[in-house]
Amino acid sequence: MNDAVPQTQAPQEAALPDHDPAAPAPLGVPRTSTGDAEVDARLERLADADHLSTDGHVEVYEDVHRGLRDALTALDARPGPPAPPSTYRQGS
Repeated sequence: MNDAVPQTQAPQEAALPDHDPAAPAPLGVPRTSTGDAEVDARLERLADADHLSTDGHVEVYEDVHRGLRDALTALDARPGPPAPPSTYRQGS
């Protein structure tokens, strides 16, 4: 009779993921070029949020929003085509 206690295998530890699921991760949302370099640069800034925790997203979103709003405001400030010369003569 053998009084040796049979060896039990240690329970296998759960497989750990390669990354921390709670860590910031890129969303993988594609950004399509608008053709306007200033606007495209602002939209690319959104990628900065991919590497921040959610409490850091607000600063990036507000910065991008401010830049896009400024770009739209600049469109209103640009002069349009010159007005045609007036043919109206006073006192005629």
